[in-house]
Amino acid sequence: MSSLLPPNASPVERAIESVTARMAEVPVPLQALWNPDTCPAPLLPWLAWALSIDAWKAYWPESVKRQRLRAAIEIQRRKGTAESVRKVVQAFGGAVQLREWFQRDPPGPPHTFEMVLTLMGAGGEVATAQYVDDVIAEVARTKPVRSHFTFTQGVQALGAIGIAAVARPAIYRRLPLMAIDPGIS
Repeated sequence: MSSLLPPNASPVERAIESVTARMAEVPVPLQALWNPDTCPAPLLPWLAWALSIDAWKAYWPESVKRQRLRAAIEIQRRKGTAESVRKVVQAFGGAVQLREWFQRDPPGPPHTFEMVLTLMGAGGEVATAQYVDDVIAEVARTKPVRSHFTFTQGVQALGAIGIAAVARPAIYRRLPLMAIDPGIS
């Protein structure tokens, strides 16, 4: 291997070059590391840092972490808009209904919006208060800076309805209708 050092390189520089030459042989799967779906779980916080995700909690489910990473660039592109608020909530596995001040009847105070947030926790259970606080904090970082919002938490329930039919034989008989004169006692 030829050296990139000048002919007057010191022995220390030549030693550093020989030690670091082996680093090129270490395989680094860059495409897999930059992909939220294939990045190893222990490296997800570093990928979040590289994508400028403001908040990252170790207790979030891995599916939420990966979804936050998938949506990070799109959220950054639209930061300060209602769409970015929707994307943030979707990344946390929730749904949101936004009503801005001019959509109310009568119109509300300028630069305000109402938010109805529906979240499910990991595994379908109810979201914890701490998890909801994390989502609200991320919405506060993503919303337009001049805007203020009111928050209402919606509830999402899963259930099933069983329908059973029973047949019962019945006999119907036509009864004659007679008019009664109210004057007759």
